[in-house]
Amino acid sequence: MVDVGNYLRCFRRRVRNGADKLDGGQLEFTLRAVFFGLLIGCLLCFTNLYFGLQTGWISMMSLQSALIGFLVSRFFSKPMSAQENVVLQTIAVATGTMPLAAGFVGILPALGLLDEERDGVPPLRLSWIGTVGWSCAVAFFGVFLSPPIRKQVIIEEQLAFPSGTATAQLISVLHQIPPPEGTIRQRRGYQELDTDDIEGPPSPESDVTESFESEAVEQEGWGALLWSFVASGVMTLTAYFFPVVFAIPLFGNHLANEWLWTFTPSLSYIGQGIIMGFPTTLSMNLGMLVGWGILSPLAKHAGWAPGPVGDMTIGARGWILWVSLAIMCADSLVSLMPVIGEIFYTKVWLPKTKSGSSVSAVDDKEAEPPERLVPTSWVLWGLSGSVVFGTGLVWLVFGHEGIKPWATVVGYLMGALLSVLGVRALGETDLNPVSGLGKISQLFFAWIQPGNIVANIIAGGVAEAGAQQAGDLMQDLKTGHLIHASPRAQFFGQLIGSCLSIIVTATAYTLYNRAYQIPGPSFPAPTAYVWLGLARLLRDGQLPEKSSDFMVAFAIFFALVSAAKAYVGRRGAWYTKWIPSGVAFAIGFLNTPAFSLARLIGGIIEHVYYTRVGRDTGGIRLIIIASGFVLGEGVVSVVSLILRTWGIGVAGCWGCGHGMCGGCPA
Repeated sequence: MVDVGNYLRCFRRRVRNGADKLDGGQLEFTLRAVFFGLLIGCLLCFTNLYFGLQTGWISMMSLQSALIGFLVSRFFSKPMSAQENVVLQTIAVATGTMPLAAGFVGILPALGLLDEERDGVPPLRLSWIGTVGWSCAVAFFGVFLSPPIRKQVIIEEQLAFPSGTATAQLISVLHQIPPPEGTIRQRRGYQELDTDDIEGPPSPESDVTESFESEAVEQEGWGALLWSFVASGVMTLTAYFFPVVFAIPLFGNHLANEWLWTFTPSLSYIGQGIIMGFPTTLSMNLGMLVGWGILSPLAKHAGWAPGPVGDMTIGARGWILWVSLAIMCADSLVSLMPVIGEIFYTKVWLPKTKSGSSVSAVDDKEAEPPERLVPTSWVLWGLSGSVVFGTGLVWLVFGHEGIKPWATVVGYLMGALLSVLGVRALGETDLNPVSGLGKISQLFFAWIQPGNIVANIIAGGVAEAGAQQAGDLMQDLKTGHLIHASPRAQFFGQLIGSCLSIIVTATAYTLYNRAYQIPGPSFPAPTAYVWLGLARLLRDGQLPEKSSDFMVAFAIFFALVSAAKAYVGRRGAWYTKWIPSGVAFAIGFLNTPAFSLARLIGGIIEHVYYTRVGRDTGGIRLIIIASGFVLGEGVVSVVSLILRTWGIGVAGCWGCGHGMCGGCPA
């Protein structure tokens, strides 16, 4: 009989003691890990900004970063260790998610939509230095918030963080190391470590399978990534010169022109659908059918939205936006209820003597020595410095028309509280309800600083930035914990990635603003209307005709759906994933049908492929292809941006008679 706990502690100690001397003495935090992490992160940053301004949707792309990092490392005589790859993908994610964390796809476009006659202030369009200042104000708070949250949710409570665990599982396959504890691969191919007897090391068959998977990725990975990247890039350039390629009137010119029903055969959209998965894309398309196939015509013909269908103010698109907002808030708030209830039960309701013993338990569960952790003094100085420094920057950027310094400080405090809730929800459900959390902050600031729309939006952005960044980083720290990477090395990587991303994102956003109208036909920035619309509602209390009735009805319905989904999910029911997601359903309202249809194709491909081939044997190849599709359009969009800046326009507007081609003068 073997003490399992002692066995695991010894295993962690052996891995930890050799972690800094793996692969011929390479350190985890190496120059090549930093360089390629920043390079991949910059590609993700451009991609996320591009798609975020188009659809409001971005991706962490942690799996894709780990894959590309592994493929790049094969060019070195001494390939990267698994721990180096963890640091690389941490840097890539920190660099790539800044467009959402700093509000470039929602907050800043919303401020540009302000109307002086209606809102009392002119549109706020920040200069390049202004966007850099704003980004610096919100870029680091979540980074310094992550170490104490890590100790609670990863070490003490050991929450699942499904995406972070999946990334750790992939890295273990690629680098041919023992699987992380508790992952699917461990349960299928290795001896369980939670039994009374440990019968020995992993089976030889598992080692052979793991080696085969790693070699298959290495041999076929570059080819699959290259052809998918090129195919997506070529289609993107073709659509730039002939815009009808991405605006096909699949259901006829009348539905395209009058009701915005077009089809965008973007390989990147298909790749995103593969990454999202069939259940999510199915929920999105159900929302699209209800929103654009039922509610939009109903609002138009009933006279509730008399303007053009695509008008976000008096048109049907603006009308169904409110129903979408109600669904997102209801779903997000209900999904947080179990988290809040669990916190109350474990931290307040239980006797203090029982909860007080958790301190020693945390120390026992922590596998890393102090020199590999982030010191508490760094956290305290970093949090206080980021709040003081950020408050000053927000005041400098927005001045008297913006938000008072005391209110900004309150926004940071709200962000810290909401970050804990968001991270716990993410750890349990793999969904960070930042949209709902941002709306909670807006509701709070409508009470403490009423009538100030600018302050309401900025405060919501500050709170959302902390929750978004803390959640993304916690997925990376979960990966690092499972692979036994240094939390301190990941912390340094997060800071470096955030620093570079400030410059890259601000520069890219400024260029897009100069070349395109934002929001506009090419980049509608739909989440900007959500932020501004709620701020106006909280100030004026006015909703489009009859929209309140539908908002209440859909909010109640999806609150019940979300509660049922959470209940059966905690019971481990197999059909949980097939219960519609309220957030995904609402995104189907928020974006035009072209956004959802192509992603449904990707979701169907994902479902059919995994049904026939299986996730274990072919899953990595499909991820590589989907990654190439997404990165191809995102990177080549920079070429399109340069062409637009140089004044090189479309080659022909053939087929654009329906008026839905963003690049054509018509």
